[in-house]
Amino acid sequence: MRFPTIRFRPSCTASIVAANRRINQLARLGQIDAARRVFDEMPERSIVSWNSIIAAHFLNHQPHHAQHLFDRMPQRNHASWNTMISGYIKVCCLDTALKVFNSMPERNVVSWTSMIHGYIQDGSVSEAENLFHEMPEKNVVSWTVMLGGLIQDGRIDDAGKLFDEMPEKDVVARTSMIGGYCQAGRTKEAREIFDQMPRRNVVTWTNMISGYVHNSKVDVARKLFEVMPERNEVSWTVMLTGYTQAGRILEAFELFKRMPEKSVIACNAMILGLGQNGMLAKARKVFDQMLERDDGTWSAMIKVYERSGFELEALDAFRLMQRAGFPPNYPSIISILAACASLAILDHGRQVHQVMLRFHYDADVFAVSALMTMYVKCGDLAKAKKVFDMFGSKDVAMWNSMITGYAQHGLGEEALGVYYDMRVVGMVPDDITYIGVLSACSYTGKVNEGKEIFESMRSDSLVEPKAEHYACMVDLLGRAGHVDEAFDMIIKMPVEADAVVWGALMGACRMHMNLEIAEIAAKKLLQLEPRNAGPYILLSNIYASRGRWEDVAELRKVMSERNVSKSPGCSWVEVDKKVHMFTLGDLLGHPEHVIIIGMLEKLDGLLKDAGYSPDGSFVLHDVDEEQKIHNLRYHSERQAVAFGLLKIPEGVPIRIMKNLRVCGDCHAAIKLIAKITQREIILRDANRFHHFKDGSCSCRDYW
Repeated sequence: MRFPTIRFRPSCTASIVAANRRINQLARLGQIDAARRVFDEMPERSIVSWNSIIAAHFLNHQPHHAQHLFDRMPQRNHASWNTMISGYIKVCCLDTALKVFNSMPERNVVSWTSMIHGYIQDGSVSEAENLFHEMPEKNVVSWTVMLGGLIQDGRIDDAGKLFDEMPEKDVVARTSMIGGYCQAGRTKEAREIFDQMPRRNVVTWTNMISGYVHNSKVDVARKLFEVMPERNEVSWTVMLTGYTQAGRILEAFELFKRMPEKSVIACNAMILGLGQNGMLAKARKVFDQMLERDDGTWSAMIKVYERSGFELEALDAFRLMQRAGFPPNYPSIISILAACASLAILDHGRQVHQVMLRFHYDADVFAVSALMTMYVKCGDLAKAKKVFDMFGSKDVAMWNSMITGYAQHGLGEEALGVYYDMRVVGMVPDDITYIGVLSACSYTGKVNEGKEIFESMRSDSLVEPKAEHYACMVDLLGRAGHVDEAFDMIIKMPVEADAVVWGALMGACRMHMNLEIAEIAAKKLLQLEPRNAGPYILLSNIYASRGRWEDVAELRKVMSERNVSKSPGCSWVEVDKKVHMFTLGDLLGHPEHVIIIGMLEKLDGLLKDAGYSPDGSFVLHDVDEEQKIHNLRYHSERQAVAFGLLKIPEGVPIRIMKNLRVCGDCHAAIKLIAKITQREIILRDANRFHHFKDGSCSCRDYW
């Protein structure tokens, strides 16, 4: 770059001062070209002018331009050299900064301190310490910078010794030491420094309060907070987050209402705290009343909706976030993938995948694992496998997602294949891996393979079997008809059997109609989870299938007395990016119920012609056969299938989701519907996937 002939003045005139100020302003705004034009057009420049433009280039990440200017300077002072050192440190060129430092004709305390700060910023605290000891003279800033480095390095005892040696301890040094002691859990020593301080500022008070909060001493923090001479936005927010992190949400909310100015950070913390404690309406009210929001606000609202089971609301918030001009951030992507997976809405999930690619989240292993889980739970295993194969550095979670995915879809051979591939590449299985593999064996009846893998857990991977693994084995044995062996395993298992283990046995008893063991399992389950409707329903199923309606009635009476309610069965299907929900007895509430009823009646006729005979044992009421057939016709999964046949184009799979286990009679009927209509129907129930095609199901009726 050429320089015109311009006079150099060692002192500054008013015009030079104004130009220098303008250079600094433009540099801070990122307008480096404009700043450079101001410099180039100056009729006179001072050393300050040169230092300002050099600093401006560093600020805008142009170290080569800064070096070129430095080399052309007609005169330099300490500030010029120090600007080069601090500039190279800013752009992470520590080696070049050291070369400048070593070539200085004369160094001052700022030069030494800048270099020490550079080493600390780089994480080279030992090198900083060596340089600190070489300093010919030190000021309070030098001591404080070194103190901060030792604290940052976790060397709190060394920091304490240095603090004691300091000839002058200002507010910054004392406040740093308070923070260091609190980080190390030594609040008593921090409080001693705090109490001995001749002068404290709001940062000191906030640091001490934050230290108490960090160490789960919220009540002590609150006492200190109440006697603060002045509070700022950070003070209020620290106290608020202390309550939310401690789960004391009502106290947090009361404090929040008292805040004179509610910062975005405080509002975000309040949204998360309220939402995670089931106060969704209050969380939404905080959100709606915010005059200013950031991407953290939106992701907080999306997360609390998704975690609270309001997936549709999470999807709406995600759409609104983008319309408001906020690009999706990492937390919102993870939450919305989980929402799509929970609802099994593939079209939305595909859109989120496109967003991930656009914003480069597809390189993150955790995000990709969530993406795979979404495809698995939406029934698109081929796409999940494609994502899996394309990702290079797979972690154990990704392998687990693929194994579990195949297991849930009843593809035991494929799940075992991924497991053995995992072992070949040297990836060590963890607890989750074995749950996935044993589930795959269970769903596909691979009893011997399951037993071998279970026995090899300790020796091959040093994984000690837990209750979850025993539950898989009980399920494996029970499904295969070895109910007595499964019961014997529970009696002999070294860990205490939990509700999942007894639930697996209960399910096996329902499948094989073993009333004797079912009653034992039900009794255990009711002791462990007295308000869980599951064991009542399973036992009621067995009684109903045997026509023991008095026992069914007695169970219902007990449920009523204990205020135990059964979750209503519901199913849903996504059509044109809209989710349509169906429940038994509520079909008339759907705007298109007339054509749905027509399709159900048409299917009844087609099923009858195909030889279908309704199984009334799946109707858990003592009613006549005609009423039983009517009830079966209007099960939620049948309604969803009928709607899917009406609305989803031929050649596109109909994807149904049900919140409970699919009804046995509906399972048989949907197999025939798939054959009659020549459509592929994919149903995901509470346990697994069922792929219906050409009159058969992927589960091979082993479910």
